[in-house]
Amino acid sequence: MISLIDIGNTSIAVAISRTGEKIDQVYRINTEKSKSADEYAITLNQFLKEVDSAVISSVVPELNEVFKEYFNNQFNLTPIFLGMGVKTGLKITTDNPKEVGGDIISNAVAAISLYDKTILIVDLGTATTFTYIEDSNLKGVAIAPGLTTSRNALITKTSLLPQVELDMPLKLLGTNSTDSIKSGLMFGHASMIEGMIHRIRKHVNRPELKVLLTGGHAKLVLPLLTEPYALDEQLILKGLLSVYKRNILKK
Repeated sequence: MISLIDIGNTSIAVAISRTGEKIDQVYRINTEKSKSADEYAITLNQFLKEVDSAVISSVVPELNEVFKEYFNNQFNLTPIFLGMGVKTGLKITTDNPKEVGGDIISNAVAAISLYDKTILIVDLGTATTFTYIEDSNLKGVAIAPGLTTSRNALITKTSLLPQVELDMPLKLLGTNSTDSIKSGLMFGHASMIEGMIHRIRKHVNRPELKVLLTGGHAKLVLPLLTEPYALDEQLILKGLLSVYKRNILKK
């Protein structure tokens, strides 16, 4: 059994692949930076039983040693952490390739394997990122605050505005505080995304550049966009599975 783990700032996705060909199950738990390996084991052992290999993408360095210790203790194996030295099939041509997060790399690996060698990936998570890939080369990234991050910043800095759930606004112009915030957040984020897509297409001189959406908020925002962009909610995990095939399966 292969374990594929995406450690994000807000949540951790834990996927299981029994054959290495497809993702069979996905579990999500909250990211808690202060937890020890033993504390995570209480949760992870409920669905990770007999793990032969593990591939991890992490944007939370504090948890890297924790998960390494967990897999060493529970399964006597050392997980692969996505980063420099790991075979991906992707060339990174940014100023400092070491800066590129494992989540961005894993998304890109899956996109060039499953969709197109030249593509724009929009990942809607804690941050909303725009990753441009050209002929399997990661050329550049734009990073904006994500929906939850924007909402939390707005509510924290304004005493009179209420906390709201991130869901579909009932109308463009709200007639109460809750609807007004939802409209600004959701329609505003959708407009930002389409504006960035337009600018990037123009910048790279590819007006028909394919766009792929992923991330926890992608399904929520997609209906508000004016173009029918492709959606793959498991993109990052599929990328980790591809990394497994390149680095472990072929050994």
